[in-house]
Amino acid sequence: MAEESESEKTEPASQKRLEQAREEGDVPRSREVATFTVLMTAGAGLWMTGSGLVRDLSSAMVSGLSLPPEQIFNPDVLITRVAVDIGRVMLACLPLAAAIMLVALASPLLVGGWLFSGKAIGPNFMKLNPISGLANMVSKNALVELVKAIAKTIVVGAVAWLVVLQQKDAVIGLINEPLKLGTVHLLDMLGVSFLFIVGALGFIAAIDAPYQLWHYANKLKMTRQELIQESKESDGNPQIKGKIRQLQREMAKRRMMADVPTADVVVTNPTHYAVALKYADGSRGAPKVVAKGTDEVAAKIRELAKEHKVAILEAPALARALHKHTDIGDEIPERLYAAVAEVLAYVFQIRTFKPGNRYPDRPTKLEVPADMDPLNPASQKKPDNNNGAAR
Repeated sequence: MAEESESEKTEPASQKRLEQAREEGDVPRSREVATFTVLMTAGAGLWMTGSGLVRDLSSAMVSGLSLPPEQIFNPDVLITRVAVDIGRVMLACLPLAAAIMLVALASPLLVGGWLFSGKAIGPNFMKLNPISGLANMVSKNALVELVKAIAKTIVVGAVAWLVVLQQKDAVIGLINEPLKLGTVHLLDMLGVSFLFIVGALGFIAAIDAPYQLWHYANKLKMTRQELIQESKESDGNPQIKGKIRQLQREMAKRRMMADVPTADVVVTNPTHYAVALKYADGSRGAPKVVAKGTDEVAAKIRELAKEHKVAILEAPALARALHKHTDIGDEIPERLYAAVAEVLAYVFQIRTFKPGNRYPDRPTKLEVPADMDPLNPASQKKPDNNNGAAR
């Protein structure tokens, strides 16, 4: 298989790559969408509030120009009147300005979402590199921006020409209307014309937004080697992780073996399973499993038990049930209380045995529920005839 070239970015950006780009202030943006939404809001606001706005501004202008002679030469009164008139103008423009501001703040949510990044506003001297600047001027992105500018000029120009032709007779007829009525009519025509012209930008924005999303995703694409390297950095090298898991198993095994000498009894099967149990005197809990294993581990448990004189009892069904239904450190299942109690009673009798007394009888018929023994067909949902001989 030929080695993949690192320059071939064919894989979608990973979540880590996307988050890293966002931290650096790199998110998809469409200036056309932002421009369209702000201008459309301004045009719609002027159209709906135009007559009231003209009325309020006219009233403020008349008030500002209607000053008695004694007020003109009184600086205190003149400043107060000017401040009041400025306040009236600002109050009249406030609804429109607030609407435009809200839309300007909300428009980033359409493409890319809100973002504040300290890295984006930090100094970047690479942007001052003239070679990079010249490369950007002849890049594919610069060509796309040129095509968009030409398209905007053609579309907006064509719509504006059609709107002017449509409104030509109405504009000429304004000379026959009274001043106030003609002013309101003119503002209505300007508002409608503005909305049609800005609406033409919506066509450009509808094309630019998907393109910006595609361009952003394409720009952040990764090579297969980059994905593999990132996976190793995030999750760790599989070989190293495997080695760590092996070391963890060995450490757990050593800790488990260290607890075998403290056990009260080791229940065996007799060679394939071994489970070491410990019961703390005075404890309210049930006996706990301090070690368990099969085959070689079971042999090591038996060896340590013999070395430290820990009682060993052969009870195949109980050993298998304990091994299957418990983990190291767990208390024994409630359904095995009776069997384990009989085993511990036998072990404690051995400890207190004195020569001349009757030696305790080894328990031979321990009550182990059939469905808890993994080799018993009753423990399987469906009988399995391939279990082989019992170990």
